[in-house]
Amino acid sequence: MSDPNDVIARVYGSIFPDLFKPLSAMPQDLREHIRYPKQLFQIQTSMYAVYHMTDPKVFYNKEDLWEIPAYGETPMRPYYTIMKLPDEKSDNKGKEEYILLLPFTPAKRDNLAAWLAARCDEPEYGKLVAYTFPRDRLIFGPRQVAARIDQDAYISQQLTLWGQKGSRVIRGSLLVIPIESSLLYVQPLYLVASDEGGLPELRRVIVAYENEVVMEENLELGLQRLFGQRKAAVRGEQPATQTQVELSVGQLAKEALRYFERAQELQRQGDWAGYGSELKKLEQVLKKLVK
Repeated sequence: MSDPNDVIARVYGSIFPDLFKPLSAMPQDLREHIRYPKQLFQIQTSMYAVYHMTDPKVFYNKEDLWEIPAYGETPMRPYYTIMKLPDEKSDNKGKEEYILLLPFTPAKRDNLAAWLAARCDEPEYGKLVAYTFPRDRLIFGPRQVAARIDQDAYISQQLTLWGQKGSRVIRGSLLVIPIESSLLYVQPLYLVASDEGGLPELRRVIVAYENEVVMEENLELGLQRLFGQRKAAVRGEQPATQTQVELSVGQLAKEALRYFERAQELQRQGDWAGYGSELKKLEQVLKKLVK
């Protein structure tokens, strides 16, 4: 029992005195690996989409109703990750935490409105923290990013071409990486022969940041193209200086690719702690790219 003041747990504890034990009774090596339950979190997020409204008039008129975003026709599911929570929301200042996360969009809209995080590390295990995005800034949601990918002439042409060659295109899960006050989306594309039982082969990686979407053979090339052009354009670089910028971007992109590939491998192995750790390293490299 993680919360001794929980009303339901106290009632059941009174009826069955030996049913619950305090969390402190669990061995330390096990406590370091406990996770907040996904099913409970899904129930809480569905309720919070409505009950985050505290003003009676706003609540009655449902003026700020939220929804769980969908990618395609399937609503997003909570996912575990490791990230550093903003200092004003965290008692573990400057320290990464293992959390369970799910974003929200405004009702009947696709931009992100907020996200809810369940903390898994002691001594904050079980605490929920909500973050809202500023309303004066558009933060693209998963459906909007997917639409931008579909609307890109080059990407849609390649997807159609691959499909005509007897292959089936599998679009991997969108990897969402917070960068400062924005989000970077990364999506792998796999090809598998339609008439064979072969394994899917990674062929391209799509990278989306703010208004830009690029597709390259791997994450390294995608980051180079995306952020190399952005930095040179923003700074108004001359050709010689632009070469230096591209070299710096290329080095960071290679480093990001190593962390991305390692995270994918750990995900296949079911090592979620290692997967989250590699994503955190990737996030730190990406922050350097956008500066």
